[in-house]
Amino acid sequence: MPKALIIEDTPDNMALITFIFNKNGIETMEAETGRKGIDMALAAPRPDFIILDIQLPDMSGNEVLKAIRSSETDDSIPIIAMTSYAMSGDREELLAAGCTGYIEKPIDPMTVMEEIGEILRGKVAE
Repeated sequence: MPKALIIEDTPDNMALITFIFNKNGIETMEAETGRKGIDMALAAPRPDFIILDIQLPDMSGNEVLKAIRSSETDDSIPIIAMTSYAMSGDREELLAAGCTGYIEKPIDPMTVMEEIGEILRGKVAE
């Protein structure tokens, strides 16, 4: 069973994403802060992919992304930014900084698994 780490500080968003993943056979781990997310991403067992909110209470999602990508442990875990912080150019910046994909909130529960599947197969969804 694939395992996803969800780094998200909003309880309603965390519950929705967890529900969608669990219904689709994906085990979830949850982190409400960037620091906890980094620790969980780099500890064993590692997640198969990470969902990363960009606005977190203790540090930015960009800082979390950089910490995971620059770690000696692993820089190859797919990281998908899932954020409502959608300004012009943000998607491109996050992809250039090391995100594997980008999904805007609010998410559509009917299509989120399809979008994630496309991203994980290497076809970054537009």
